Amino acid sequence: MQKFKALLVEEVAGKQFQASVTERDLAELPEGDVLIRVQYSSLNYKDALSASGNKAVTRSYPHTPGIDAAGKVVMSTSPDFAEGDEVIVTGYDLGMNTSGGFGQLIRVPGNWVINCPEAMSLKQAMILGTAGFTAALCVEKLLVNGLTPASGSVLVTGATGGVGSVAVALLHKLGFTVVASTGKRSSHPFLEQLGAALIIDRNSLAEVNSRPLLKPQWAGAIDVVGGDTLFNVIKSINYGGSVACCGLVQSPALQGTVLPFILRGVNLLGVDSVELSAQTKADIWNKLAREWKLENLDTIYKEIDFSELEANLGKVLKGEAVGRYLLNLN
Repeated sequence: MQKFKALLVEEVAGKQFQASVTERDLAELPEGDVLIRVQYSSLNYKDALSASGNKAVTRSYPHTPGIDAAGKVVMSTSPDFAEGDEVIVTGYDLGMNTSGGFGQLIRVPGNWVINCPEAMSLKQAMILGTAGFTAALCVEKLLVNGLTPASGSVLVTGATGGVGSVAVALLHKLGFTVVASTGKRSSHPFLEQLGAALIIDRNSLAEVNSRPLLKPQWAGAIDVVGGDTLFNVIKSINYGGSVACCGLVQSPALQGTVLPFILRGVNLLGVDSVELSAQTKADIWNKLAREWKLENLDTIYKEIDFSELEANLGKVLKGEAVGRYLLNLN
């Protein structure tokens, strides 16, 4: 029986959860069309929730988190994949209720798997991971809705996190003037290196403001925070501008009025990276590998191994993470 190493989160007495790196058996994996030896994964907020026992993310334990995985096919009954293919799996149920990328082997349905673009390495794919992929989806939605560099500056909230840092870098690459919002003063040089033209304190956006409209400041925005921050951003968008919404770090609630939408024509664009079709995912990954390829990926990530996984998941959960955390499973 084939053994492999994985992070295993278990529920112990008193609704407490503990995680440990342990050996698992291949037979413990769910049924699926494609068996993949994972070489790299990455850390996301959803992984930190799952690893801490959040039942809104993962219903039953023991469980191996990891919503991202990149590796090589070991065995396949799918006609679309063969042994040795380099592949990416993100989203769907991976790492939520299906054993995820924090294990050296995963077994998943074939329609969850896409080929890694030839112009991208498995390592590069997981430096980006779901966070970078989501940032690209947000940028794509803003572009489709008419945003151009000539439209004006673009705000990115939560700018030092996984989605935010890639969004800043990608918008800068595409010629936009980027305004980055963060509460981490020590990370200003990091954001400037990624291309932020202006950095503002997140507290200026987070306060409750009863005014239905605020002074227009930005042509568009990418928001990972939600709550009062999101509505203050919506109230501050230029006429006809758009906000791509993909997170709820502050709150899932959205309290406000319809006035920004009906008086300024503001667009609120929801972004989901989980249930997209494999073809749509492949299209975005191909853009990230080619015309949207980031040359400064090395400045965004920190590489870790199993021994550092728990500590860094704790940082992600507390909002202390800066950039991306790449898990090397080799």
